[in-house]
Amino acid sequence: MIRIRRLAISDITRIGEIDRSEHVTVGYTVRDGQLQAEAVDWRVPRWSAVGYGDHHVQTLVEKNLVTLEQQSGVLFGAFHGDVLAGMAILRPKLQDDMAQLSFLHVSSGFRRQGIATRLVHAVFELAGELGGRRIYVSSTPSGSAVGFYLSQGFQLADAVHPELYALEPDDIHMIKPLNCTAAGQDVNDRHD
Repeated sequence: MIRIRRLAISDITRIGEIDRSEHVTVGYTVRDGQLQAEAVDWRVPRWSAVGYGDHHVQTLVEKNLVTLEQQSGVLFGAFHGDVLAGMAILRPKLQDDMAQLSFLHVSSGFRRQGIATRLVHAVFELAGELGGRRIYVSSTPSGSAVGFYLSQGFQLADAVHPELYALEPDDIHMIKPLNCTAAGQDVNDRHD
């Protein structure tokens, strides 16, 4: 059974427990305002536990601490017993009425079980409670990530957020209205 719960900021150090590895065969770009799929062969490894750089655990911890500590971010975890199966981070105020799903990953062995959906619905619910009317995500351009966000009601952003686009120009920038969340459900009472 998977349980979704809010975590303490200090739990961000567990991010390295997530196995992000994946073999990506479909990638996306945006051309003339439209999503374009293409065949790719990307091997995405686990995050490195040693060193420092874009795909290293320490870098991820530090980057996400900024969101959690300086931008009032909220950390959610999905657990199978004591095993961390996935993590999501809400940045409540990207701008006026728009929140940001700033991080979402589910470990390789736990994918396609509805965990990502449950994590994003917890994020959507809290974002709405905190006054968000829309939520922004800059998705990795993989077929699995873009397909997931489309299935959750995200659409290509008409206008990308300039700061996020500058940081991640190859990502697919998407927005979802927050008018259809799972209101009234307690995050701790959701089970598979």
